[in-house]
Amino acid sequence: MSPAQPSPAFRRAEPDERRLSLVEACARVLARNGGAGASVRAIAQEASVSLGLVGHYFGGIDALIAATYAHVDGKVAATLDAEVAAAGHDSRARLEAFVTGSFAPSIADPALLATWVAFWSLVTARADIARQHDEQYAGYRARLEGLLAECGVSPARRRGHAIAITALVDGLWLELCLSPGCFTAEEARDIARSFLATIIS
Repeated sequence: MSPAQPSPAFRRAEPDERRLSLVEACARVLARNGGAGASVRAIAQEASVSLGLVGHYFGGIDALIAATYAHVDGKVAATLDAEVAAAGHDSRARLEAFVTGSFAPSIADPALLATWVAFWSLVTARADIARQHDEQYAGYRARLEGLLAECGVSPARRRGHAIAITALVDGLWLELCLSPGCFTAEEARDIARSFLATIIS
């Protein structure tokens, strides 16, 4: 292979980078314009690419939005996983880190909320997004159930506790993003820890 030719690794990485740039552009358009405003033209313009590139990499707007939903969810999950890893091996600390991680600045972010609102608006309109939503939230609750199990919570109580914790976190996260002046992230963490104390002896 001559020095002028790109390496195979470079050729493989370029499509991945283009896909990611389209996904990130789609997230920005969703946050700014909502689900109804997420057109191929708007996303291509946001990403500074041709209209045909969306179809080339995703086949159409529906697949791009689904990929964006998965990407955003993956970023949130990675943040929470990092919080758990940093908590060490103590089961209670790991559970608290997972629960309170949603109040980190990168997640309790009004821009991220705007993107999620756009996704939520599509849940009732598109069956595929509704299924994806259910799968992603089931995964979050399953992770919670696993952490509750590590803390000794009985199998009969894990599902109900996971649902309750998820609802508490979602409510605090929503208000923290919408009205950050009402309470602080640390107050949200304290509320979540107090609730966990009622179910973990």
